[in-house]
Amino acid sequence: MFENLKTQPVDKIMQLMQMHREDPREGKIDLGVGVYKNAKGVTPVMKAVKEAERQLLETQETKAYVGLLGDPAYHDAMIDLVLKGAVARDQVAAAATPGGTGACRQAFELIRMANPNARIFTSNPTWPNHLSIIDYLGIERVTYRYFDEETRAVDFDGMMADLDGLKAGDVVLLHGCCHNPTGANLNLTEWQQVIDKLNAKGALPMIDLAYQGFGDGLNEDAAATRLVAASCPETLIAASCSKNFGVYRERTGILMGVSADKGKVAVTQENLSFLNRQNYSFPPDHGARVVTMILTDPALRKMWEDELEETRLGMLKLREQLAGELQKLSGSDQFGFVAQHRGMFSRLGLPADVVEKLRVENGIYMVGDSRINVAGLNAETVPALAKAIVDTGV
Repeated sequence: MFENLKTQPVDKIMQLMQMHREDPREGKIDLGVGVYKNAKGVTPVMKAVKEAERQLLETQETKAYVGLLGDPAYHDAMIDLVLKGAVARDQVAAAATPGGTGACRQAFELIRMANPNARIFTSNPTWPNHLSIIDYLGIERVTYRYFDEETRAVDFDGMMADLDGLKAGDVVLLHGCCHNPTGANLNLTEWQQVIDKLNAKGALPMIDLAYQGFGDGLNEDAAATRLVAASCPETLIAASCSKNFGVYRERTGILMGVSADKGKVAVTQENLSFLNRQNYSFPPDHGARVVTMILTDPALRKMWEDELEETRLGMLKLREQLAGELQKLSGSDQFGFVAQHRGMFSRLGLPADVVEKLRVENGIYMVGDSRINVAGLNAETVPALAKAIVDTGV
């Protein structure tokens, strides 16, 4: 049987990680993998997470299964964090998932169950795993313009023109904040226009919210998601705790199904439970329980919010430093957008041959489309990156 298996396409980011690991140069810089790192190049365990885990270790009496949908207290805590009363609690069905990827996978499965003819519209570009999962499931995919390669901002006119092709029952996949891979976001006025378009077309929004708290703040980063949920008849939200709680390996995510018709919530909940059972039965609990403890304990929550804000401001400082260094060395504002983008990522607009040159000659690793992880930098490596970029003559 195994001889019938086909070689799968190489994941370019995983390949880049491997190349970086095997590079013996001391001054190499990893800007590829989408993981937050502090100034020492470490992805730290947050103080609130350590304290919650200490308390959990002392008080937890069982490792028995929770439920197919996970712990209801986790649902409540995450719904409050993401939606903060934008809709009533009884309008939301929820399922704990193995990370944000698991939430996206279950959302796509739910879409296919609910409407086998649905098309999913995805931004160009988007997180590659979105495309991989949608294609694997055999769902028709349509791209809409999003990033303007010249201005390094959102091509909003192009986006809206492409969304004119929506049909009733289609789904539009949107990034709630900190767009991956570009870092360019819609403003709230533009979000409202997108909402109006979706409602006029009878299309359903699906929001991937992977970086809440990494852009402009916890509430600011959720503002668009809350507006969509409150304004559309139905909304799917895939949220991740990997980044803002730093619990990457604990695989802590959640899928929410919001409906203005409260009568649809119970059947949505039943279908989410069914999908969990078919896929992995009971979702991981450790990370979800730690997150719940932090969100529901005032002292732990303050500790977490303070550290998250420190992380956010640190990334903004790196953005400003990089934009400033590039401006100083090049005498041009062509990279000023770096300071305007939000989140971990920016797409610099460098040609593929320049990206390769930076890797070969300088040990600077970034994805082929010139997406960089800003959190892979520190105050010492920013000048080296800026000089290397300017020295290429772009």
